Amino acid sequence: MRGSKVAGLLLAAGSGSRLGQPKALLEYEGERLVDRGIRLLEEGGCHPVVVVLGAATVQVRRAVTVRNPDWASGMGSSLRVGLAALPEEAESVVVALVDQPLIRPGAVRALIASGAGLAVATYAGRRRNPVLISRTHFAGVAELAVGDVGARPYLKAHPELVTEVPCDEHGDPADVDTPDDLDLLSGSHP
Repeated sequence: MRGSKVAGLLLAAGSGSRLGQPKALLEYEGERLVDRGIRLLEEGGCHPVVVVLGAATVQVRRAVTVRNPDWASGMGSSLRVGLAALPEEAESVVVALVDQPLIRPGAVRALIASGAGLAVATYAGRRRNPVLISRTHFAGVAELAVGDVGARPYLKAHPELVTEVPCDEHGDPADVDTPDDLDLLSGSHP
């Protein structure tokens, strides 16, 4: 979607039950994960950035926040709420998850530069996040985003439309689900 208006969508509504606190509030390298996710999308070229919150109320600057009242049902409801909250002028969106602090803005830029209507970042050949979705796919993605899945069912249903964008040089898709995960990230990445 070169030259288009690309918004950013950060999914940050979960309670982090295995962590004992919402992931959005966690700090990594002195920065809350929610702020790090906003920065990822902004520096990657997305504007505006919309953050979907749920379990925690978080004050953020530089982003629009929306609340998902059904956050406990899983990521699918947060994706639907976020897509519905995007401004009409957004021709596409890059969706990122709050619990992947090692992904760098280059991954977002690479997705945007692909010019694709549906693009997914890959690391070592495996599909992960972030994901770029053009507006023409919003309704279909929202329809299949149920429970604790996001865009994956739609991407699987339409493989011929998906562009895989290698992002190995733009970070690591490791996510933070437990205190041990955070310790591992902190110890293995300066």
